Amino acid sequence: MQEKQLRTLIEDVREGKLPRRGFIQQMVGLGLSAPMASMLLMHAGVANSQAIVNYKPTKRGGGGTLKALWWQGTTLLQPHFASGTKDQEGSRIFYEPLGSWDADGNLVPILAAEVPTRENGGLSPDGKVVTWKLKKGVTWHDGKPFTADDCVFTWEYARDPATAAVTSGTFKDVKVEKVDSHTIKVIFPKPTPFWATAFCAAEGMIIPKHLFADYIGGKSREAPTNLKPVGTGPYKFVDFKPGDMVRGEINMNYHMPNRPFFDAIEMKGGGDAVSAARAVLQTGEFDYAWNLQVEDEVLKRMEANGKGKAYIVPSGDIEFIQLNPTDPVTEVDGERSSIKTTHFAFSDPKVREAMALLADRQGIQEFVYGRTGVATGIFLNNPPKFKSPNNKFEYNVDKAIAILEAAGWKKGADGIREKGGKKMKFVYQTSINGIRQKEQAIVKQAAQKAGIDLELKSITASVFFSSDVANPDTYGKFYADMQMYTTTMTQPDAERFMDQYRTNEISSKANKWQGRNIVRFRSEEYDKLFSAAEAELDPVKRVALFVQMNDLVIKSGYIIPLISRPRVRGAALKLVTQLTGWDLDFSGLHNWYRETSA
Repeated sequence: MQEKQLRTLIEDVREGKLPRRGFIQQMVGLGLSAPMASMLLMHAGVANSQAIVNYKPTKRGGGGTLKALWWQGTTLLQPHFASGTKDQEGSRIFYEPLGSWDADGNLVPILAAEVPTRENGGLSPDGKVVTWKLKKGVTWHDGKPFTADDCVFTWEYARDPATAAVTSGTFKDVKVEKVDSHTIKVIFPKPTPFWATAFCAAEGMIIPKHLFADYIGGKSREAPTNLKPVGTGPYKFVDFKPGDMVRGEINMNYHMPNRPFFDAIEMKGGGDAVSAARAVLQTGEFDYAWNLQVEDEVLKRMEANGKGKAYIVPSGDIEFIQLNPTDPVTEVDGERSSIKTTHFAFSDPKVREAMALLADRQGIQEFVYGRTGVATGIFLNNPPKFKSPNNKFEYNVDKAIAILEAAGWKKGADGIREKGGKKMKFVYQTSINGIRQKEQAIVKQAAQKAGIDLELKSITASVFFSSDVANPDTYGKFYADMQMYTTTMTQPDAERFMDQYRTNEISSKANKWQGRNIVRFRSEEYDKLFSAAEAELDPVKRVALFVQMNDLVIKSGYIIPLISRPRVRGAALKLVTQLTGWDLDFSGLHNWYRETSA
């Protein structure tokens, strides 16, 4: 479809000449997903359709205890320090944003009275100002009223460099002003097509000013509420044992009618993905299990027991390998993997090219993931319109050997390649998980054939994905030659996903290793493309910019995509959830309920 035709259709929707559903159906027919079609309309300032939620309970409470299993245990309950999904999910039980994303890519109001649009005056014509009207009558769990002051404070808190918030990138470049007690303005420095960042979804959870005001900046880690949350969510805090259990009880003053259904929630941590799947699908001990990164054949056998079902939810999540461009051993100014250093082998583009050829992606898909993953050579895989046609992947050990030979990396007497006295011995780390250890073994076997020695390191997930500044084994520090994990796409737009390769997001000691650019990728061209995309109001041109960014990252060779991962979750047969591939699992927790027998 030509750009002119696309823009005409968008205007037809705006003017009411074409139903929104009709537009989405046409886009799906052209190969876009429904979320991507919704994004095109959102970028053009067209109002969302009202999401229809099939929620049956007619009263609040009465549902007993919801037992959820997160095999990566939550380690903190402060959403602005949550660098891993497990901590964001634990926080989301108690804290809420203004809006969240549903399965179709629609922005749904949570603490907002409505989603800003051009029609309701919420979006300025120049794309620089978003006006949010807040829901009235909402109270914090301690009874204090939720107001615009809490939103303004959350912005001040997260953007303060001394706070060292993981969410600083979302808030630092915007200005937030209070209009009245229940209205705020978010002001962007330039026209901003994807404005639903600050106060939205996983990184937009709002914290109470009256409890955090004394702990902004350098004292941020001292706040008692970091471990004992007081939010506006459907459940109130009861108890927390880091890495083990989060308990909440029903919020009888919750701001949505007849919600929540459950009287209490238990979020159990620990174990592994296989045991989590078994506890829901096979034994029925738990109602829900997160992130079932389990071999597909195993899942099918468990489902046959009839206690639960595996849900496969489309998303933009990607399992990938990072090659460290810095030196993970040498310490400079108190930190290893400093950008002031270079890696002895991976600084050679030929080595990076060879490493990509040693990843048997198709084999990993066929023999490990099955229906739960698709082999890919692309980092940005979803929504489909963002998918680059320019990246092919290949598994070829002989070709990798030829490249290394030509680059001067010769085998020594021990069979390991070396150059300039440096041997190709690399530490390859990831979290402890059955599938991940199989992936490591597959890559190691190919590398061994090519004369490369990989030392496989497996770290407990709650440690690997933690934001513990003192721990050397966190993925944010990247004190290894290679590492592998899944990065999640928490919104149906590429901006917050692709900002993890911006230079100003590099993870370092200076930002307590909270920066999103964990691989320390640096490219002036990339930064320019990202800045252009941030301000490009034309949705078609904006997509093209993100495709270019994906291609730059892949061409660099520091990133080796493996598997495009839909989200795989397990739920008891009678549990009704509201799962989405574009936000947290618990983003729709207030709508969860259990069906009763007729």
